[in-house]
Amino acid sequence: MSKFLVAGFFQHETIVKVDSIPIAYANVTSRSNTIYTNVGGDAYNESLALKWLGNSVDFLTMIGKYEVSDSINWHDNEIKLYVDYVLPRLEATPTAVIFCDEDGRQQIFEDTKNIRDVEYDMDIFRERVERADMVVVSNCNFCRPLLELAKKAGRKIAVNIHDYRDERLLDNHDFVEAADIIYLSDDHLEGDHYEFVKGIVDRYQPEVVILGEGRKGVLLYSRNEDIFANYKTVKTNEIVNTIGAGNALFSSFLHYYNKTGKAVPAIKNALLFASYKIGFMGTSNGFMTEEQIEQWGSLIWRES
Repeated sequence: MSKFLVAGFFQHETIVKVDSIPIAYANVTSRSNTIYTNVGGDAYNESLALKWLGNSVDFLTMIGKYEVSDSINWHDNEIKLYVDYVLPRLEATPTAVIFCDEDGRQQIFEDTKNIRDVEYDMDIFRERVERADMVVVSNCNFCRPLLELAKKAGRKIAVNIHDYRDERLLDNHDFVEAADIIYLSDDHLEGDHYEFVKGIVDRYQPEVVILGEGRKGVLLYSRNEDIFANYKTVKTNEIVNTIGAGNALFSSFLHYYNKTGKAVPAIKNALLFASYKIGFMGTSNGFMTEEQIEQWGSLIWRES
C-alpha cells in the first residue's frame, strides 16, 4: 500500500446529456435520465480512485464555510474519504455544470467561487507531506506552496494540469517546473503533439509526461525507460460518459507506477481502468479492481 497526498479541487457538479454541442435553443427540454447531480473535481476523483486501488490517501481541499465536510462522502459511494483535511474556508463550494453529447464533446460552465484567493493551512500541508510517498496536486493557487514543501521533503510530485492552454503557460510554470510526473489533456492543444511534449521535456526535464488524446489514447514519455510513444485506447465497456476519464487514467497510472517504477505497464493498466470508467455516469464511480485489470490485461496484451 502506498501513501498519497492529493490536493486540489472539490466541486458540486451537474452533468447534462444533450444531443449535440453547441446546444440548440429550446425554451424547455424534458427528457428522462439526462441530468445527473453529484460531487467531483480533479483531486476528489483522483483520491477516490487511488483509495479504491488500495492506497492510503490524504485528501486536502477547501469547501464552503457553511457546508459540512462529511458531505464530501456522497451517500451512495462505496469509497469514503477521511475529511479532517477538508477545510470549510470558502464563500461557497465550487460548482460546475457540464454538458456532454454523443460524440464526447463537452461544454463546461464552472464557478470556482473564491478558491483562487484563499490559502490552505500550511501546518497541515507540512505535516502530511512528511508522511506521503507521492504528492499529487492540481494546478490551483492554494497548491503552489505545497510544491516547495514536497521538494524539500524529497517527495515525488505528480501534477494534473487542468485546462492547459498556451496563454496560461506562465500561470502553470511553477507546477510544470516542480513536477516529476505531468499529466495534460489535448483539449485545447494546437499543433503537433509530439513536438509539444518534446518542448516540455527539453525545458523542464520531468521523469514522465502523459498527454491524454481522448479517443486516440495517450502519448507517453518516460525518461527512465527511454520511451516516447503513443498507446491506443482499449475497449472494456460501452461509452456512457467520458467525463472524469482523464482523472481515472492519471490515478491508475500513479498507483501502478509508484508500485512498480515502470511506466509502460502502468499506462497500459491505466488505459484499462479509464476504459471501464467511461461506462458509468458521473465522474466519481465506475472503477475496476486490480484483479479485473489483470484479467483484461492478460487478454489484450498477452504477448507484451
